[in-house]
Amino acid sequence: MNVSLTPELERLVEGKVKEGLYSTASEVVREALRCMRERDEERSVKLEAIRQAVAVGLAQVDEGQGVPGPQAFARIRTSVRQAESER
Repeated sequence: MNVSLTPELERLVEGKVKEGLYSTASEVVREALRCMRERDEERSVKLEAIRQAVAVGLAQVDEGQGVPGPQAFARIRTSVRQAESER
């Protein structure tokens, strides 16, 4: 397999090898791909959690447990202010 890199990415790969962090350019690319796979897996887990939370919320609304919009936004604003003051 041949891979074409932009000059900037090529310099990055070469720099990692020169620094001694990796023995070859192939090692750099393999590590980058492993990191990409991990990021994609983390993103998938987060997305599934969001989907489940939305499903729970929609079920609650269907059961009449919803909160009117203005009240919900007031709660969100309060939570944001509290989080900001705790920083």
